[in-house]
Amino acid sequence: MIGCNKPMYFAGIDVGSLSTETVIVDEQGKILSYDITSTGANSRIAGERSFRQALDRAGISAADVQFTVVTGYGRISLPFANKAVTEITCHGRGAYHIFPGTRTVLDIGGQDSKVIRLGDNGRVVDFAMNDKCAAGTGRFIEVMARALEIGLDEMGPLSMKSKQDLSISSMCTVFAESEIISLVAQSRPPEDIVNGIHKAICKRVFAMLERVGVVPEVTMTGGVAKNAGITEEIRRQVGGVLNVPVEPQIVGALGAALIAREFAEPGFQIR
Repeated sequence: MIGCNKPMYFAGIDVGSLSTETVIVDEQGKILSYDITSTGANSRIAGERSFRQALDRAGISAADVQFTVVTGYGRISLPFANKAVTEITCHGRGAYHIFPGTRTVLDIGGQDSKVIRLGDNGRVVDFAMNDKCAAGTGRFIEVMARALEIGLDEMGPLSMKSKQDLSISSMCTVFAESEIISLVAQSRPPEDIVNGIHKAICKRVFAMLERVGVVPEVTMTGGVAKNAGITEEIRRQVGGVLNVPVEPQIVGALGAALIAREFAEPGFQIR
């Protein structure tokens, strides 16, 4: 129970399709450490490795962790976790913890994108999810970057140099890649092509935002939030505050860790 003399620690693990994150918090909900690692071919091994690395950084052992919650694509793969919770709930909880004014969460992950509406208490009231197609996800951006022979970290800064709007008409990954190759063959500037890719992704994502309803403040989570070209376009489209955490990739794991902490409270029920 929270409040005893012995220090208590709680872990959240987000096993995604491309990366796995772990966050360790103390009984006040303060982040002690976090880890981001590639998921690779085995989500169980990735989860165990990320957990171990986060423990090492916090200077504690697994025995010191009171409760562990796992979330994400591979949440059924970690038998040592005490509880599995959906990523919708965890991203909502993490975003609300960092930015208490959050009412809409936009999460763009490796293989899906989500829009989550939160109530005044930070609880999920509605959501929309794209998990059937790579369009509007990190995987889509990866494929396009590979076609352009550009590093992922170059995409955002490059798109900000664009002087002319280009329209990418297809959101099918295969057809869009062919379209990109055609634009390269036409010697179109790479910054304009990348900007066109970002606008196409944001158009797809904004359609989800409109379905759920854009209620300020909007907080963006997931690895794609590190792309300044995407965040600037989303900020323009929502027409208001767009919060981006310092490390947007760990928000789901943070939410899971905070829920793990709450499980130590008597009578706690996740809603």
